[in-house]
Amino acid sequence: MADVSFPITGNADADRLLVDDPFALLLGMLLDQQVTMESAFAAPHRLADRLGDRFSPGAIAAMPAEELEEAFREKPALHRFPGSMAKRAHQLCTHLVEHHGGDAAALWSGVDDGRELLARVKALPGFGDEKAKIFVALLAKRFAITPSGWEEAAAPFSDDERRSAADVSSPETLAEVRAWKKAMKAKGKGKQD
Repeated sequence: MADVSFPITGNADADRLLVDDPFALLLGMLLDQQVTMESAFAAPHRLADRLGDRFSPGAIAAMPAEELEEAFREKPALHRFPGSMAKRAHQLCTHLVEHHGGDAAALWSGVDDGRELLARVKALPGFGDEKAKIFVALLAKRFAITPSGWEEAAAPFSDDERRSAADVSSPETLAEVRAWKKAMKAKGKGKQD
């Protein structure tokens, strides 16, 4: 995967972990809510530093949930809501162990239908419809995991509009995604007035 990049965190080591470790990528996507994309996707690297060789779905699922929560709460906290996100991360790891042999990549390996991939991602704890579609688009756009029908399954995040983490391929595209989100937020506030 040397030619794959996902420059989203502003930290080369954190970005490399997202490319090299499917679990880190999945965890970053899980955490991508109510914090900046950079912070969400940098958190797996920080958690890996805190847990060392226990940074894996199997090891995390086996540890007491309270221990993972302590790692999330350690300063600086890994998320704006460290307690609830640690619980979701623990649930995600348990799901990966129970349904995918503890291998995050098994979630998409060998899947040749976009609808099946979307269904697998939506089955994950903490992944609603929109987050699941963004993750399917992210796998396709950044990692060339493109089962048949992925565009339809991931719509509208499969199009060319830069609106989500799936569209970040450089610091410039990150800025474009941020601008799109800011414009949508302003538009939403305008409707409420």
